[in-house]
Amino acid sequence: MKAEFDSGVFGKEKDKGFQSSINQISKGFGDEDFYPTLEEKAATLLYLIIKNHSFVDGNKRIAAASFLLFLERNNMLRNKEGDHIISNEALASLTLFVASSKSEEMDTVKKLIISILNRNKSSA
Repeated sequence: MKAEFDSGVFGKEKDKGFQSSINQISKGFGDEDFYPTLEEKAATLLYLIIKNHSFVDGNKRIAAASFLLFLERNNMLRNKEGDHIISNEALASLTLFVASSKSEEMDTVKKLIISILNRNKSSA
């Protein structure tokens, strides 16, 4: 991805926000996981990478790629029929929706992402 968007600023981290976003989805207290389902983890990951603005440039593209990678590594990227559960257009729309949302809307935004992931599990 970096080669495709090669520039002096694309993917250059501003701070530790990216690692913080990744670490956040595995957090919990005692035996309680803050994000108990993979869908919640995926939605939170997409949201936090976009909203933390951890990179000089490419935050939304990196968030979308990380989201897809997370889904793929957890066998969630494709439904039972083998089709992708989210189209490129839907992912682009979700990414822009997250970016334009207000911080107080975080729970609603994440619920929408989870709903889309769950809706598309059985058919695309």
